[in-house]
Amino acid sequence: MTLQEQIIAELKVQPTINVEAEVRKRVDFLKSYVENAKAKGLLIAISGGIDSAVAAGLCKRATDELSQEHGEEYMTLGVFQPYGAQSDIEHSYSVAKAFELKHTVETNIQTPVDDIAAIVDKGFASMELSRTMTPQGKGNVKARTRMVVQYALANELNLLVVGTDHASEAITGFYTKWGDGAVDITPLTSLNKRQVRQLASHLGVPQAILDKAPTAGLWEGQTDEQELGISYEDNSDYLEGKEIDPAVRERLESFYKRTAHKRNAIPGI
Repeated sequence: MTLQEQIIAELKVQPTINVEAEVRKRVDFLKSYVENAKAKGLLIAISGGIDSAVAAGLCKRATDELSQEHGEEYMTLGVFQPYGAQSDIEHSYSVAKAFELKHTVETNIQTPVDDIAAIVDKGFASMELSRTMTPQGKGNVKARTRMVVQYALANELNLLVVGTDHASEAITGFYTKWGDGAVDITPLTSLNKRQVRQLASHLGVPQAILDKAPTAGLWEGQTDEQELGISYEDNSDYLEGKEIDPAVRERLESFYKRTAHKRNAIPGI
């Protein structure tokens, strides 16, 4: 078995999907998990990107069906988490509108993130290091702060925190450990980015979100493909078992090996 075949098997990506069947499977997965946990619904942070939009659509279907089946309200809570002024915050609100979310909240993370960064910089100063946090380091603080807020809300309201990680992120480790990777349940796990886009079109994600460049939003001007140096087309082709440029394949596989710690259980002895 080649490394490519091993990766595909581990991440459980199918070369083609039936979109309606995938939506049904993932909605049922969410419903079952909520029922087994005796939770009252789901919390999804809506960033304004395609992944969280798809997850929001699946969550809303799941809680709507649970409400109808149980005769009591199950909630999908949409959380908007800008850092200061977010230029595309209207995309987050458009997702909530498209899926008719009744419950949303905006929690701006700028103050706690800046406070944490200031504490870290003071720590550097006490070590006599003439440096401050890097944009990447502060970006990880943003991701982890968002999860602290999400779990505070979820715990108070008996909700499960939903993640948006999928196979195209897993292969590159393109998520923050104990940040956006720290969730209760991930309904997109075995899909690549192309397949996520297929679900987005089927579910009715707003066109402006379908058209925008994918970004983690951790610092100004950041885009996923620019940071990784790999297109999502090549990433998805690889995960569907297709041949891609050898240099790109080598880069993908290098990311996969280097970020194994993000996918594996915490080691101990």
